[in-house]
Amino acid sequence: MRSTAFTEGSGSEMIAGNSAWSKKHLLGMEGLTREEIGVILETASSLREVNHRDIKKVPTLRGKTVINLFFENSTRTRTSFELAGKRMSADVINFSVNASSVSKGESLYDTVANLKAMNPDVVVIRHPESGAPQFLAHHLDAAIVNAGDGRHEHPTQSLLDILTIDDNLLRLGRTEFSGLTVAICGDVLHSRVARSNAWGLATMGARVRFVGPPTLIPPHAAEVFGVEVHHDMESGLAGAEVVMMLRLQTERMQGGFLPSTREYFHYWGLDRRRLAMAAPEAIVMHPGPMNRGVEIASDVADDPERAVILDQVANGLAVRMAVLYRLCGGGRKG
Repeated sequence: MRSTAFTEGSGSEMIAGNSAWSKKHLLGMEGLTREEIGVILETASSLREVNHRDIKKVPTLRGKTVINLFFENSTRTRTSFELAGKRMSADVINFSVNASSVSKGESLYDTVANLKAMNPDVVVIRHPESGAPQFLAHHLDAAIVNAGDGRHEHPTQSLLDILTIDDNLLRLGRTEFSGLTVAICGDVLHSRVARSNAWGLATMGARVRFVGPPTLIPPHAAEVFGVEVHHDMESGLAGAEVVMMLRLQTERMQGGFLPSTREYFHYWGLDRRRLAMAAPEAIVMHPGPMNRGVEIASDVADDPERAVILDQVANGLAVRMAVLYRLCGGGRKG
């Protein structure tokens, strides 16, 4: 699926492959084809080398302007997008919502009007309401990247997760995603990462399971997402080759979704005993931030043989570099 071809060039010639990217925006994983996902992964694989150079910068996006518009707190995602733009020589502006007119009551529409006057090339948005990136895409000429909207999607997290799994296919005894079993466990109801991965991994050919208590699984999940649903951790992990734990998003909960975090870990936390129920070489993933002792035990999270959580972080930078490159016109049709 991916090309490892790479040259030591410093501009767009360094990008592996000649596939064209046909999208103007990245709003979600739903609707992306396997080929379109492959283009991003191929590009990200080529760009990873930049992050291991002595001088970690290329002029690929020189003259382009990227605005990071974050209406929710995020350390990893915003930093990753900021660093991705700067590594490719783009002009990056972080729009601090708490210090802006938005905190004084300015509407999203008025914010869009001000952004339009700045004429950016890419706007990366994270917003607590589902559909905000689509709103921007309708009103701005810039390319829009969804960095997480409400309970909807978080496509770049899914892309970096797919890249991380792809890196580990051989150790799992596979050469492709077809038939791979991925268990996404925990607070699926409030997780945009789970939704994006359900769409993206299914497109790649994987078998996806949602595993969690009934109160934290979306209604009709099997029909809507085409996944298996397990309300028992042991059966949900049985034979899984990828175990993806989700953060318990207590800040989004209104009501009694679970008795206590202690009881949650007792029944739904990933420890050594439960990990042993998965496939022998199964890898452990987590989108972060981790709540140790709530959804995952520390010895599992830090296991150098099984946990690939830090690999996810590293791949996130390469994937976001690839997304910015493709949306700024690199190989894009039209």
